[in-house]
Amino acid sequence: MTGAEQGAAVAYRGAFLRLWSAAVLSSFGDALRTAALPLLAVTLTDEPLLVASVTACGYLPWLVFGLFGGAVADRVDQRRAMWTVDVARGLLVAGFAVAVALDHASIALLIALAFALTTLQTLFDNAATALLPALVGRDALGSANARLMTGQRIAGGLVAAPLVPLLLAAGAAVPFAADALTYLFAAALVASLGAAAPEREPRPAGSTLRAEIAAGLRTLWRDRALRGLCAATALCNVGMGALIATLVLLVTGWLDAGNAGFAAVTTAYTVGGLAGGAVNGRLVARAGRVRAVLLAGAAQIVALVVMGSVRSLWALAVSLAVFGAMGMVWNVNTTTLMQRRAPADMLGRVGSAFRTLGVAGAPLGALLGGAVATAWGPNTPALLAAAFFVLSVAALIPTLKADVSVVEPDDHGTTARVPS
Repeated sequence: MTGAEQGAAVAYRGAFLRLWSAAVLSSFGDALRTAALPLLAVTLTDEPLLVASVTACGYLPWLVFGLFGGAVADRVDQRRAMWTVDVARGLLVAGFAVAVALDHASIALLIALAFALTTLQTLFDNAATALLPALVGRDALGSANARLMTGQRIAGGLVAAPLVPLLLAAGAAVPFAADALTYLFAAALVASLGAAAPEREPRPAGSTLRAEIAAGLRTLWRDRALRGLCAATALCNVGMGALIATLVLLVTGWLDAGNAGFAAVTTAYTVGGLAGGAVNGRLVARAGRVRAVLLAGAAQIVALVVMGSVRSLWALAVSLAVFGAMGMVWNVNTTTLMQRRAPADMLGRVGSAFRTLGVAGAPLGALLGGAVATAWGPNTPALLAAAFFVLSVAALIPTLKADVSVVEPDDHGTTARVPS
């Protein structure tokens, strides 16, 4: 075993194992809630725009608080911030479960819950992104991100999604109560990391959050590769917002497949994600991280066209599997590039700038999806998403010319020169 391989092996013991377990457990609960919310929404209203508004308000806090959350994550003990946020989210979802059980649910309450949870998530996700390199080392980031995201996909889609109809049959509040418990258990796991916060350079006298946020934005803008990846992610997230917000309408309305059909296609998406995690290392070794992202986006365009034009549950399941596989490739490599290229003491701010700008189009996409579904039918948001993915891939092409070649370990632990 080479030195690089030994370093990678160490990354999957101890603190990383507890972080991985917390992330997987949270993803299980999140998937229960995420699948149950639109199914609950369609029992409260038959207006596509209102159903889509629940998803839109789940993205909106990134635009309002995302940059602030990144600056705070660079200032505080990231572990403490993460477990504190998880406790707060657990209590919040538990309260919502009680409201559902007492038949007090409403679209307004669903929108408020989505907004509050994502507001807390802005701090949690930025802290987690900044913490990971301190736990595994930058040499192991590609593999660590792939294992984290694959584990989350298994728990969130392959395990949780098929359970949603069963849990809903036991009571509309049950998926939300389960989600609350997973937040609390995840908080305990993160708190058990117990290590001291990583040392940071002292901030300049008089430094303000506003100045630190601006520094993170400047750092992102000056890196040509990250700037292009961020623009591409923002465009594809407009399409993702349109698709996610109306997928339940596509399945239960256009295909008339019911809750079981919705569970089946979301499971197919998860299985595809697992395949994407498995092939990502080989794809990166052959094409490089930026080209892997471009190829993933091109494949997703084809999948979206099939979703919106072929009226078949099987066609939707297969296309969502491809979409999920390529989405995993996209997410692993954009996250890894950002973590490797950003200065260590600015990971929270650069990560929040990347994520906030990337997510910016999702609320607009969700509302656009609801509007086009109302006007032209529930299959049209998938075609709208395909158009935005075309723009996203086009935005990546100039990035290929950027000087992004670096010597880094590939996702199997060996050292290789990775081209752009």
